[in-house]
Amino acid sequence: MISYKTARPLLTMFSPETAHRLAIIGLKLGLAGSNRTPDDPILATTVLGLSFPNPVGVAAGFDKGAEVPDAMLALGFGFSEAGTVTPKPQPGNPKPRLFRLEEDEGVINRLGFNSGGLAPYLARVKARKAKGAKGIFGANVGKNRETEDGAADYAIGIAAVTNYADYLVCNISSPNTPGLRSLQGRAQLQDLLTRVLAARAKAVTPGQKIPPLFAKVGPDLDLLAIEDIAQVALQTKVDGLIIGNTTIDRPAGLKSPEAPEAGGLSGKPLTEKARWCIGEMYKAVGGLIPIVGCGGIMNGTDAYRAIRAGASLVQLYSALVFYGPELVVSIKRDLAEHLRKDGFKHVADAVGADHRK
Repeated sequence: MISYKTARPLLTMFSPETAHRLAIIGLKLGLAGSNRTPDDPILATTVLGLSFPNPVGVAAGFDKGAEVPDAMLALGFGFSEAGTVTPKPQPGNPKPRLFRLEEDEGVINRLGFNSGGLAPYLARVKARKAKGAKGIFGANVGKNRETEDGAADYAIGIAAVTNYADYLVCNISSPNTPGLRSLQGRAQLQDLLTRVLAARAKAVTPGQKIPPLFAKVGPDLDLLAIEDIAQVALQTKVDGLIIGNTTIDRPAGLKSPEAPEAGGLSGKPLTEKARWCIGEMYKAVGGLIPIVGCGGIMNGTDAYRAIRAGASLVQLYSALVFYGPELVVSIKRDLAEHLRKDGFKHVADAVGADHRK
């Protein structure tokens, strides 16, 4: 196993996108090794009928093409999500389009759903299922840039992956595809989720368990938008929500010279905003819909605070840029310590605890 502390100085010699590609290749070759230490029982949780050994997962965006979900699970993550995949291949936005904010522990991307399309993605996830791979895997789908009827692309994607993933995600929160976030509007979201849920029901193999469907919405929401999304989620009976993605805001005090770059900001500068959004959405849905907290999870304390705000599960990606895959071990250890210190017997008991004071 090559430690990230050793590998990172080499990776930072390359552009962020090249470094990311090298990381994927390293994972495919097994250079990151694995962690066979059993998870602390306090971290085990069941969400929507899925049994997670721990609540810490890999967010979409890290493994766009479903190349290394099992390598990430072997490192100790409780679940791994791959995508966003679009129905047709598309190159995304012009390079450079990915930037490290070293001084701020943040990342800016304007990738624009660069995707190899459904064909190679499906080939990998089908092969994974055929060999009986273990661990919870999520498939995240999006729309092609030129598609006018966005809901149609989501229905195509969800129908294609329904039988090969443990859960499904519609990503309508990226700021880098023109018009995508408009799908978070009440009428548009109602139409999209209605059509996607119908596509899932039609595609599932008879006798197979229907995988839960999550809608992934961004953190740049005000209270009115949160209320609208909550009402649509409750009305359509979508299974869960992922909150959030990247922000187009630039908080005061950013120090990195790359901070003015256009695109979505993630990492440490997003932590507080994402947690606020999780808490407000949890209250808006009355705790009736599971939430996955995604945005600014940099350590075990961030994970714990997101869970107390209302997240049943958490995901990370940008933190891996700065701390590497070994980070998951320390997050799980610190999360377990926080839970015991505050008297919780299971991680599920802490979900939404901030709203029960």
